[in-house]
Formats: sequence, C-alpha cells, structure tokens
Amino acid sequence: MLDLRIQTSRLMGLDQDLVLHGGGNTSMKEQDTIYVKASGFNLDTIDERGFAPVSTCKLLDLLQFDSLSDTDMVRLQREAMSDQSFANPSIEAILHALIPFKYVDHTHADAIVTISNSKKGKKILSKIYGKDFIIVPYVMPGFVLAKAVHALTCKADWTHLKGIILMHHGVFTFDDDGMKSYQKMLKVVKVAEDYLCKHTKIAHKKAKQTHDLEKIKALISKIKGYEVEMVVNDSKIAQTFASLKDLSLSQKGVLTPEHIIRTKRTPVVLREDYEKEITKYIKKYIKYFEKHRTNEMMLSPAPNWAVLKGFGTVSFGKTLKEAEIIRDINEHTMKAMLRAEQLGGYESLNAKDSFAMEYWELEQAKLRKA
Repeated sequence: MLDLRIQTSRLMGLDQDLVLHGGGNTSMKEQDTIYVKASGFNLDTIDERGFAPVSTCKLLDLLQFDSLSDTDMVRLQREAMSDQSFANPSIEAILHALIPFKYVDHTHADAIVTISNSKKGKKILSKIYGKDFIIVPYVMPGFVLAKAVHALTCKADWTHLKGIILMHHGVFTFDDDGMKSYQKMLKVVKVAEDYLCKHTKIAHKKAKQTHDLEKIKALISKIKGYEVEMVVNDSKIAQTFASLKDLSLSQKGVLTPEHIIRTKRTPVVLREDYEKEITKYIKKYIKYFEKHRTNEMMLSPAPNWAVLKGFGTVSFGKTLKEAEIIRDINEHTMKAMLRAEQLGGYESLNAKDSFAMEYWELEQAKLRKA
C-alpha cells in the first residue's frame, strides 16, 4: 500500500538539494488514516516502519485549540495513532492532515530557501510563483505553523493551489497521485533554481592560505571535553567563501531552522590567533544564550564548525558521521549565502527565533535520538 509513497520519498531524500540528513517529511492518506513520516527517520532510507498511522480526523480536531504545548501536541498526536508500536508522528503531522490531498510532500529545497533568505525574498517568490502559491511568513514549526497555514487556507480553493512556501523554511506540494506530487515538487524547485541561475553567479576563488589543522582540532577538543572528529571542506564553494574579504556573511544565520541543532547559529571565523578567536566566539555565544534564555540549560558554547580564512571550513563532531553531516550542511549554506547576497543580501532568522529553534524541546529530543 505504501510502495509508491516510499519510492517518491526516497527519491526526494536522495537529492541533497531538496533535503539534508533527516530534513523534510512526506505523508499519504487512506480513508481516515494518514501515514506520516515518523520522527527520527530519513527520507532516503525510509520504509514502512517510517510512516506512523494516525487518525486524520483526530489530528484536524487539534486545530480547535487556540494554543498547544509541545508536550501536549506530541501526546495527543500519539494518542491518535492506530498502532502504538510506531515512532512518534512528525511534528508537521497536523499540517499534513489539513492539506486535502492523498499525497503531501515537504522539503527544505535549497533554491527556494535561498530566495526566501534574501532581503527581497518574499517579493521575488510572489513574482515567480504568482497567486497559485500561498507564502507563509516564518513561524515555529509544529502546531503554530499548522494554525498559521489553516488560517491562510480556510477559505482557499485548494483545486487552484499548486503549493505552499514557508519563508526561511521550505515548500509543500500535494496531489492525489503520489508521482504527480513528487513531480510538482521538482517543477516548483526548478522555477527557483532557474531564477537563481539567471540572476546570480558564483565566481570561484582558489584558496591561498594554510592553517594548523591539528592545533585547531586540539583546541576544540579541549574546550568540548572530548577528542573531536574533524572533517575538512576544501570544495570550490568552501574555498570561495573562505576567500571573501568580509567574512561577516558567515555570521548571518542558518539556511533553514532544522540545521541549527547541528551547526549552531554561526561558525567561528579563524584567521591567525585561534585561541583568542575561539574565546571571543564562546563569550558571544554565552551572551546570546543569556539574552534569550528562560529556563533552558545552556548547550556547549563551543563552535561546531569553523571558517578558516583563505582556506575553507572544518566541522567538529563526537563521531565522524556527525562531523560529515555538519560539513554537508555548511556546504549548502555557504552556496546559498553567496547567491542570496546577489539578490539584495542574505537574511536568515533573527537571533530570537534562532534561539527558540536551537533550544526547542522537540528538536533537542530529535538530536539526542540521532
């Protein structure tokens, strides 16, 4: 029954320009049951166990609440499952339920998020997609996002809607045919990619500087309290980015909210005095935490990746896999930043929204499980 849903989900998951390491989610409705991607599964390897069976009606009933805590949302979504042996439904399960089509696809497509993360993003997206798309200002994923989309679409004629674009977040496509929904996703993303190809161009630069990688690894290991795995990124994008005269661009935030639990909001920039620069980064992170905290416990203030002036980037993780994931994310982020700068300037989430995502209970739980 889920064969087509699994097939198209994996196709999207294999395309890193659509989703990265656990990002995105998909669903399929059958009578009153919605089979929605379960938390902790990756689209590229998902199977039948990756789709939690949930009552569509019970999910829609949750929209009657004016507000819902994360804990209550998770509990009520789980209570709505017909088989408790599955993992928890995606935090976007309610949003998937309210879209009145059998198949729903959600990705964090680089091209679309690149445009939405530019200062003229909303204007550009409105121009290239027109009235057949709903563009949603950024709000926290989960219940708040579902309520926002519900408010915007409660009087909409869904037969004329081709997609939903979430600012700083991603895109939804949908259809009663699973392959058509997937093809719509590719078509929607191609519109954004074509726009970027026409209006931006990255002039690659070759790195000219060297850095003491062993010293950097030792310093970060000492601060984190364990020997980190370090992965070097000296791709064309990384070398070009690290060769910018002004590396303040690297401090402008994540490409899409889910990345922050892996990368933190910003990398450390290392030029010559590594210890001084890392110490300055940590002090700045602590200040960021103290400004926005309520009752959270601070995560390690040490950086998870670094831009090495005139060289490239390095990523740090407890495991090689973790460091490689961070490397992949910063590769896509740097490319998006370079392109968005040519569209009027790169503009990510503000510090307050970034903190809310970084310290969001549900995202932290996802990271612990991974």
